Amino acid sequence: MTINTTPVRQRLVSVPYLKRFGAVISAAALSLAAANAQATDWDMPTPYGDSNFHTVNISQFADDVREATDGELDITVHSSGSLIKHPEIKNSVRRGLVPIGELIMSRLANEDPLFEVDSVPYLASDYDQAWKLWQASKDVLSKRLEGQRLKLLFAVPWPPQGIYTQFAVETGNELKGVKMRAYNKSSEQLAELLGALPTQVEVPDIPTAFGTGRVDAMITSPSTGANTRAWDYLTHFNHAQLWLPKNMVVVNVKAFNKLPEATQKALEDAAAAAEKRGWDASKAETDAKIKIMKDNGIEVSEPSPELVKHLQEIGDTMTEEWLGRAGESGQALLDAYNEQ
Repeated sequence: MTINTTPVRQRLVSVPYLKRFGAVISAAALSLAAANAQATDWDMPTPYGDSNFHTVNISQFADDVREATDGELDITVHSSGSLIKHPEIKNSVRRGLVPIGELIMSRLANEDPLFEVDSVPYLASDYDQAWKLWQASKDVLSKRLEGQRLKLLFAVPWPPQGIYTQFAVETGNELKGVKMRAYNKSSEQLAELLGALPTQVEVPDIPTAFGTGRVDAMITSPSTGANTRAWDYLTHFNHAQLWLPKNMVVVNVKAFNKLPEATQKALEDAAAAAEKRGWDASKAETDAKIKIMKDNGIEVSEPSPELVKHLQEIGDTMTEEWLGRAGESGQALLDAYNEQ
């Protein structure tokens, strides 16, 4: 007879038990892996409507991120200020109320004048100049945002800004005393230097502002003019090409750092593609939206030599005032821009 000398405690850990224990461990590991693979859902507020080319581009950006990460990062775009109003988007991202958002860069001018460099009249008034200005300013603006726990992903310009009125503008003197819609510090200052009376109005509120008499004129892009059906309340558009302000997409640094490294790279790659696509779309948008306005009865004109001279003088004044606020950092940015 063979005697089993294995200790009782060891004999209790039988092979079937070990198999069952292994199965439990495997199931737990699979469950943990599945939990780790669950999608990260990000809500993204944007200020403009679904048909706006910025929103179209951002929706494609969200789709690209979703596809590149196999759904592990799922960005839901909330357009037209439906989730968070434009003035609150930046601080909402900074505070972590939402992880990502879009806003017009020059809205931050009151915090730091460097953010309004793209809204100084005639400093960069075509796409080639605007791109050079962006290359000269991108790094310094990124660092300023990092100081507020924000990461700059990409930026896309609006078409060149023009003047919308209910009458022809030949010299700029016609705008004295006119109530003019403004959307940032530069447009407000330009209106004042033209003798107009600036009033801050967000894009979704433009038709109502004109309908109620809050404003009688505006400085904005062909895109905004066509998207808000300017022909319903205005008759003239002067394609003055004052500046090309940019919208930027920022992400909360803490939210970004929580992403796996591969997901971070996918997000940055999609952002780079969105920036290129957005600049191309902006160029196409200019001609397309000017045609729409013409087709709907808006009288489109190029600025007269007298108006150009007047606006350039104002631009020189605003550049000097901007440099006074921006100091050495502003001068270094302009030097980098002019050296390109």
